[in-house]
Amino acid sequence: MIKSDDFNYAMENTRVVVPPSMAIETYGQTSFRFRLVTEPMDEVGTVRLRQGMIHAERPRILAPQYVSKMILEGFGDKARDFAGWMEEQKDLHFLRYGFSLRKTDYSENILREHKDDVIDRLTQQLRRDDDPMDTLIEGVDEGWEVCLMKFTMDLIQHSAAGNLAEWKRRGLL
Repeated sequence: MIKSDDFNYAMENTRVVVPPSMAIETYGQTSFRFRLVTEPMDEVGTVRLRQGMIHAERPRILAPQYVSKMILEGFGDKARDFAGWMEEQKDLHFLRYGFSLRKTDYSENILREHKDDVIDRLTQQLRRDDDPMDTLIEGVDEGWEVCLMKFTMDLIQHSAAGNLAEWKRRGLL
């Protein structure tokens, strides 16, 4: 289980360098390719690059007390801790609709480069590729899954207005 200080540190030190340009689809599954850059605490001049896909299934209207019951396939205890924390945040309105999140195609590499150089190189690559579903995230090594979940929840918040407007337009709310 992640300690409260480590959890807060991961939340505060998650930075989306290149956000996806697409929002989460209202009526279908949406998949985002992530690249998460962190620095291992015990290895100077080393960067850990984690890559994979995050799949957000079709949004559903969901009460906050059910968030911790969401299936977080492929995520560990720290992500479940994050889900528990979300459940306690009664004032977060976007928790009224939730997702079944899973990560796939996961890989991890150690690079012997300076973190800023890796981030600059990946930023240029993503901008060149111009894939609206790609994202680059800078985070912390110990709480990397919390960083990934923070990105996901921020993306949900960003997408919520459009999704809610679509539900209202169709008479579902």
